[in-house]
Amino acid sequence: MSFLKNQKKIKGAELFIKCLEEEGVEYIFGLPGEENLDFLECLCKSNKIKLILTRHEQGAGFMAATYGRLTGKAGVCLTTLGPGATNLVTSAAYAQLGGMPLVMITGQKPIKNTKQGKFQILDVVDLMQPITKYTHQISSANMIASEVREAFRLAEEERPGAVHLELPEDIASEETRRRPLPKSITRRPVADEKSINQAIELIEKAKRPILVLGGGANRTSTNKMLLEFVEKTKIPFITTQLGKGALNERHEYYLGCAALSNGDFVHRAIQESDQIITVGQDNFEKPPFIMREIEGTKVIHIDHVAANINGIYFPQLMVTGDIANAIWQIKEKINVNPKWDFSKMLLTRKAHLEHSTKIREDARFPIFPPHLVRQIRNVMPSDGIITLDNGVYKLWFARGYPALHQNTVILDNALASMGAGLPSAITAAMIFPDKKVISVCGDGGFMMNSQELETAVRLGVNLTVVILNDKAYGMVKWKQENMNFSDFGLSFENPDFVKYAESYAAKGYRITSSKNLNETLEKCLDSPGVHVIDCPIDYSENDKILNEDLAKLSSKL
Repeated sequence: MSFLKNQKKIKGAELFIKCLEEEGVEYIFGLPGEENLDFLECLCKSNKIKLILTRHEQGAGFMAATYGRLTGKAGVCLTTLGPGATNLVTSAAYAQLGGMPLVMITGQKPIKNTKQGKFQILDVVDLMQPITKYTHQISSANMIASEVREAFRLAEEERPGAVHLELPEDIASEETRRRPLPKSITRRPVADEKSINQAIELIEKAKRPILVLGGGANRTSTNKMLLEFVEKTKIPFITTQLGKGALNERHEYYLGCAALSNGDFVHRAIQESDQIITVGQDNFEKPPFIMREIEGTKVIHIDHVAANINGIYFPQLMVTGDIANAIWQIKEKINVNPKWDFSKMLLTRKAHLEHSTKIREDARFPIFPPHLVRQIRNVMPSDGIITLDNGVYKLWFARGYPALHQNTVILDNALASMGAGLPSAITAAMIFPDKKVISVCGDGGFMMNSQELETAVRLGVNLTVVILNDKAYGMVKWKQENMNFSDFGLSFENPDFVKYAESYAAKGYRITSSKNLNETLEKCLDSPGVHVIDCPIDYSENDKILNEDLAKLSSKL
C-alpha cells in the first residue's frame, strides 16, 4: 500500500463524489440537510453529476428508483438523518419490491465525538435492514471507495433493488488518500444444460403451452430473445402488470395483461393451458394466477433466481440463470409441435378485444375509465410514456392500454404505493426530453406528492398530469362496495386543481366533456411545459364490470 503515500489527501465527501462519478452517476435526487453540507459542497464542484432538488424525500426516492428502472443503472438519492431518512422508507420498499436499482445516501451526526446527544438520531441502518439488499454505516473515510462500489454492485445485479449507505458528518470531513475502485467486469451465470433440455421436453410434449411474462422479463436483452421465441413457436403470451411492454402488446399472440387476480379472459386462457412457462415471475408482484395442487397445474419457472415456494406458486421445474440466454437456448433447440392447439386461447383474445371495444366507446361524462384509456392511447405516440399512480384506474390501463415498447407504461404492482406516479413521470420527462410523457394520478395519490409540481416546473420538463377526480380513495371504495360495507370514511374534498396548478406556474385545465378531453390532451402534448388536467371520473360501474361481467363472459368461453 506504499503507493497511497504518494496520493494527496482529500475529504471523505470528495472521495464519495469521485466514486459516484466512477460509477457513471448523472443525477442525485434529494433534499439535503445540515449533515450533508460537506457532501453538498463537493457535489457542487462536480461537472459530471447534477443535483435534482426535490420538495420531499419520498419524491426524491421515487424519482431515483424510476431512473433505475428506465436506465438499468442505479438511481441515487440523498437525504439527511432522522426524519429525512425515515421519509425514504416507502421509496426504499418501492424499489426493493419492484426490482429497481436504487442507492440511498443518508447523513448522520458525527459518530466519533457527538455534541448533541441523541438529538434526531435514529438507527437508520437497522431501520433499512428489512427493506434493502444492503445497508451500512461508513465508519472511516478509508472505507468509502469499497462501500460505494459494493453498494452499486448489489443494487444493479439481478435481482436489482435498494441499498443504503449512511455517511456521518465527521466521516464526510475526514481525510483519506484512497481513490475510487474501478467497476468489476461480471457475467451473469447461465442456466445449466440439463434444466434447459428438461424445459424443452416439457414444452414439446405439452398440448397447449402458454407464456407468462413478469417484471424480470422486462429487460432489453430479454425482449429480443422472447420475440424470436414467440415468432418461432407461435406460443401465446400474457403479461403481469410489471411485465407490460416486455413484448409489443398488439402482437397477434398477445392475450392480455393479468391485471385482476382471477375471472378475466386471460385467466380463462391460463386455465386452458396444460403447461405454463413463467419468465421473470416475481413473488413480490400480485400473482397473475394461483396454482392449486389438486388441479395439477404444470409450471416451468425461468428466471435469474429460483422461485420462492409458497401455497400459490410451486413450479415443477426451475431454469435459473440469465433469462435472455435461457430463452435463446430453448428457442434454438426446441422443435415446434404441430399438434399444439391454441385455438381456444386465441378465442379469449378475441373476446377480450370485443368487450374492450364495446365499453371504451362510452363517451359519458364524467369520463368512463375505459374511454379515458382509449383517449390517452389514441393521442400518445408509440414510444410515449405513461406513468400510473396506484388506484383502480391502474387496472383499466393495465387491461386496456397496449404497451408497444418497453418502459412505456410505468406502474408499480409490487408495493403498489400511492404517490409515485408524478415523481416517476418527472424522471421520465427529464431523461427522455424528446418523448411525450403523461402522468395519470388519482386525486388521492396526486395530493401525496403534488408539491413536486414545483420541481417539474423548475426543471423545465414537458409533462402532462391527468388527475382523475372522484373526491375519494376510489380503489378502497370499490373494495368496500364489493364487500357490501357502508360507504364510510373514504370521501374528501379537493382543491381547485386548475388554480392549484397555476400557483406552481404550471397550466391548468378542467375537463367538461369527452370531446373536451381529447382536445385538451392533444393541446397539452403539443405544448411545452407542465400541464395539469382536472378530469372528473365515473367509477360507478367498476364493481359490475370488473367483478361480475368479466367473470360471466370469460366463463362462457
